Amino acid sequence: MKTISFAIPCYNSAAYMDTCIESVLKCGDDIEVIIVDDGSTKDDTAQKADEWARRRPDVIKAVHQENGGHGQAVNTGLANATGLYFKVVDSDDWLDERAMEEVMAYLRTQTDRESPTDLFIGNYVYEKVHEGTRTVMHYRNVFPEGREFSWSEAGHFNQSQYLLMHSVIYRTELLREVGIVLPAHTFYVDNIFVYVPLPAVKTICYRDVDMYRYFIGREDQSVNEDVMKSRIDQQLRITRIMIDAVKLPEDVPEKRLERYMENYLSMMMCISSVFLRMINTDEAEDKRDALWAYLREHNPEIYRRIRRSVLNIGTNLPTDLGRRIGITGYHMAQRIFKFN
Repeated sequence: MKTISFAIPCYNSAAYMDTCIESVLKCGDDIEVIIVDDGSTKDDTAQKADEWARRRPDVIKAVHQENGGHGQAVNTGLANATGLYFKVVDSDDWLDERAMEEVMAYLRTQTDRESPTDLFIGNYVYEKVHEGTRTVMHYRNVFPEGREFSWSEAGHFNQSQYLLMHSVIYRTELLREVGIVLPAHTFYVDNIFVYVPLPAVKTICYRDVDMYRYFIGREDQSVNEDVMKSRIDQQLRITRIMIDAVKLPEDVPEKRLERYMENYLSMMMCISSVFLRMINTDEAEDKRDALWAYLREHNPEIYRRIRRSVLNIGTNLPTDLGRRIGITGYHMAQRIFKFN
């Protein structure tokens, strides 16, 4: 068995996928790289994937599928994975060689264990290449470092701290056991990936190393503000799926994890509300009301707690003044935390 399977979703990625793949290959020969060509048509992504598989058949698989979006590409990667662990690396991002030496050293210690660690967590770095700046997102204030632990030992996440797809490496069979399936043709599926499996995670290891480099700043990126407004219906869909997938608090017996997941869902509700208020149409206001009504109907207790949270009190103030206050608060957080 390979130590880890890396899934690399590629959609018209020919201009930058080589850099990503080369960084992953530096992790060693006991890895599996699954390049998922998501129906690319505008460049030679498919040919590049096949060429990589021909050059390194011992390590690389090239899988071609009809276009299904990032979520479907992750599903395909997981379906083809044979490694003990599973990690998604987006084709415009890359892994840090020195950090991955430490990551791989730990994962290799798990291959002979009867009960390997469920979740490995490392830092990720926002690389704003066009600005020449970088922001490291770490968890050293939250988790014990360098050993296996459980949620009961986790500390308090700061307001800007969340687990992202960039920072997690799951045990492959855990993802299959929870039946994780990401929706096709939908952006923001990474929120499901780092939320739904967490109650099944019993053991964790954190290393304070900057393993994942996340490129940010392209005009067409899904986190671009104008793009997010145009895709607001997909954001709303993901938020509803998260509401349905985990029933808080009863599905999460560990209190510290419950608090974290409640805060994550609160953040999702906040982002949805803010962008709907930015759109500023009657239809957008109706959608905002409908989303909150959906949460109230499906989980009245969590609705009351999230509606009163610091994130959402200002976001949902009535009147046009309230709308401006909510948007201003979002932009202040954006500058402080540099999340897009």
